[in-house]
Amino acid sequence: MDQFYVIGAQQKNGVFNDWEQYEKGLILKVSPKQNTAKTCVKYVSPPEVLPNTNPSISFTAGTMEQNLLYVGTNTEILVFRLPDFQRMGYVTLPCFNDIHHVRPTKSGNFLIVNTGLDMVLEVSPKAEIKKEWSVTGMEPWEKFSRAIDYRKIATTKPHHSHPNFVFQLGEDVWATRCLQKDAICLTKPGKKIDIGGDLIHDGVVFGNFLYFTQVTGKVVMVDRQTLKVSKILDLNKLTPSGKHLGWCRGIKVLDDESVIVGFTRIRPSKKLQADGTMKWEGQYGTMPTRIACYNLRLEKLLWEQELEEYGMNAIYSIHSATPGEQR
Repeated sequence: MDQFYVIGAQQKNGVFNDWEQYEKGLILKVSPKQNTAKTCVKYVSPPEVLPNTNPSISFTAGTMEQNLLYVGTNTEILVFRLPDFQRMGYVTLPCFNDIHHVRPTKSGNFLIVNTGLDMVLEVSPKAEIKKEWSVTGMEPWEKFSRAIDYRKIATTKPHHSHPNFVFQLGEDVWATRCLQKDAICLTKPGKKIDIGGDLIHDGVVFGNFLYFTQVTGKVVMVDRQTLKVSKILDLNKLTPSGKHLGWCRGIKVLDDESVIVGFTRIRPSKKLQADGTMKWEGQYGTMPTRIACYNLRLEKLLWEQELEEYGMNAIYSIHSATPGEQR
């Protein structure tokens, strides 16, 4: 397995609010052994599903099953056939705001993390809402209104929980809550995985463990039977750079020992000030947007590949590009 699909976005030329930062969704096919990448998809959402002023457009965390790739934008769900990336499905609904992750169910529906409304939805390919779960403890529509088209709302921040990933253990549906630094079971309320520490992303099931990332550069392994943290690996200690690693989000588990993780930075850029002068803003002293492979048993960095030269400035998820493999 030596090629991977990396899902993310290209940044605008300038420094914007975090809900205005990106100009297009991007999917790359990356070949680390050759240190090359090629663009598979560039995508710009249609105006009718975007805010009218400074919309942000990106692909967010997806799921690959069989020969299909399920991926979201801030306000849409798209299904691509692999490897030709022909679009096979499309769903958008007025309640979609800041979508962070999508995965298919066994019945063919979509589980969608609707981050802007602090919800997880189950939606059919015909855009019928089958189930709605709030991750806040409130009723799903207690804080929000069904009469509003949230696709046209730039941001609903501050969020109460900021869910960002959905996964299944058996038949049960779970969601990560970034701000609470945990994962909760939506189908059996009261069950919870306490992770703590830093803000979390992901929730990838592989073998006996769940793998989470923390934005400060840590991988957390949770025993799927006990639902307790088994190991925390600090990637900062394994990366001999002396710089900030970037925003750690997106993980592909290769085997019981090795993982690939994604790191995102906001590249420095000039911004015009009110007095007419230019000011540099953005993240200095931070390593470029890239993927990196670590051996968790040896606690060793194996390789890295930078992706900014291919136009990718944000990473949300990583998937095998080898036929027959999934994530």
